[in-house]
Amino acid sequence: MLFRQLVHRESSTYTYLIGSRPGGKGLLIDPVADEVPLYLRLLDAFELKLALALDTHLHTDHVSALGLLREKTQCETARGGSRGVVRRLREGEVIDIDGLDLEVLHTPGHTPDSYSFVMDDRVFTGDTLLIGSTGRTDQGGDPQLQYESLSRLLGLPGGTLVYPAHDYHGRHVSTIAEERRNNPRLQLQTSDEYVALMNSVRPSHVDHMDLVESSSLRRSGVLLRELAGLRAALERDGVWTEALAESHAPDSSAPTSRPQPASGLATVRTDRQTPDSATGRRVRRGVTG
Repeated sequence: MLFRQLVHRESSTYTYLIGSRPGGKGLLIDPVADEVPLYLRLLDAFELKLALALDTHLHTDHVSALGLLREKTQCETARGGSRGVVRRLREGEVIDIDGLDLEVLHTPGHTPDSYSFVMDDRVFTGDTLLIGSTGRTDQGGDPQLQYESLSRLLGLPGGTLVYPAHDYHGRHVSTIAEERRNNPRLQLQTSDEYVALMNSVRPSHVDHMDLVESSSLRRSGVLLRELAGLRAALERDGVWTEALAESHAPDSSAPTSRPQPASGLATVRTDRQTPDSATGRRVRRGVTG
């Protein structure tokens, strides 16, 4: 599997490029319109045919690239509860990208149309679960629904890699176990406490997904070995980017077992249930093209 995490520095947005294999089908999660030329060059470098581009939710801090990518590559596009896309995401469906399964979870709260995507050993959480925090809910969101969505995400296995849609401190990946243990907002004892906290959060910048001190990403933490591989793939076109390329798990010192707080949001079931909201069954869909 090809996996690349790309950074749009102006909005601190992470975009994820996933491919089944060189020469196979590709997927983009949370693409940014400003970066479409980069995506096209990467697709060409890896000889990928873009099958699907999707958003975790309707973003307010940047312009989505779904329309441009659909126009330039004839790919399918998807977002939850939204018009103007080819596919409307559905709770419980499993999207097949050339043998790679992407399981769709409806995780509202940050926005009504927020979705998360589970793929093998990782989950793409959008702005529902951030590294060390959670997404704001003051722009049409619902903190009670977000509390319930977080409880669901925290029921994933502890070693599941967490890839969010944003980070403003230069962090790139976490795990479910790390968030259970270290995320301050997940240590609250009741849903009422969580709702009260989120109702008090007012980010310093209208586009930021959380209360932060800095909106710039640091260059530290870039995985040079993976980045070198990306550079080699692009050199034939004379292209180079500072985008991060991560395709490995965190080091062995990262916690992989579930902590045992007395109570609260971090105390969750570890059984994973993702039924279709209407039928109670998972819906499997392939991607053509």
